[in-house]
Order: sequence, then C-alpha cells, then structure tokens
Amino acid sequence: MNKQSPTQTARAKALRHNKTWAEKEVWSWLRAKRFSKYKFRRQHPIGHYVLDFFCNEAKLAIELDGSGHGHPKRQKQDQLRDDWLEERGIEVLRIWNSRIRTEKEMVRKMIWDALNRRMPKSSQQIPSLSGRGQGEGERSQK
Repeated sequence: MNKQSPTQTARAKALRHNKTWAEKEVWSWLRAKRFSKYKFRRQHPIGHYVLDFFCNEAKLAIELDGSGHGHPKRQKQDQLRDDWLEERGIEVLRIWNSRIRTEKEMVRKMIWDALNRRMPKSSQQIPSLSGRGQGEGERSQK
C-alpha cells in the first residue's frame, strides 16, 4: 500500500473542496461507479502527485487541463509527471477543460476507450448522460 504523508493527504482533501467547473462535470459522470461500474477516486494522492481522477482497477488517471497547462514550463512538468506515472503502470489521459464543455460526448468516448484498452472485459456501451442523478435537464435548471 502506498502511504501518503499527512501534508499530501491534506493537499488532496483541500483540492476536493475547491473543484473547478470541469472537475464537477466529469465527477458527475464518474462518481459512485456511474461510468461502467468502475470506481474512480478524485484528487487521489500517488507519490508526490495528486491525480484529478484515478481508477485503481484500470490503472487509469484522468487529468483535466486548463489554460495554464499550455505554457512550455508546465508542459515539461506534466510530461515528467506522466512519465513517472507510466513507469508505475498508470496510463494518463489528459483532457483540455474546453473540450469538456464543447465536446462532451467525445470526451466521454475518450474515457470509455481508455478503460477498454486497460480493461477489455468492460461493458459494451458507454453509459448515458441522462438518467443518472444530475442529468442534463437538472443541471440547466438553476
């Protein structure tokens, strides 16, 4: 078992309480095994990193990237992080926040395809966006 320092655990907890709009959206798809019955954790600490979303069963990390990730220095840091995770058998799926807003179904398919690459015995159909607690209609009513 990978023990985390109290500092890293506190950092992950703080990140869980300060979600971006993109994290809220993707978490509504993944939480409570809604996405093909896979268990995802959010803001999951591994080593000295905290992953946005992590499925231990599939060893799949999903990282949501805002505009700050477009800067060369940040891209280099992200690549070092991805390499470190991949050395430990974890596939990293990076998704731009803007795609979550404009290409929702395509993003869901990207996640689905990554799960199928990692766990070929998964279900045959991508779970629907509707009919799961916070469906499209419920989110638009404010």
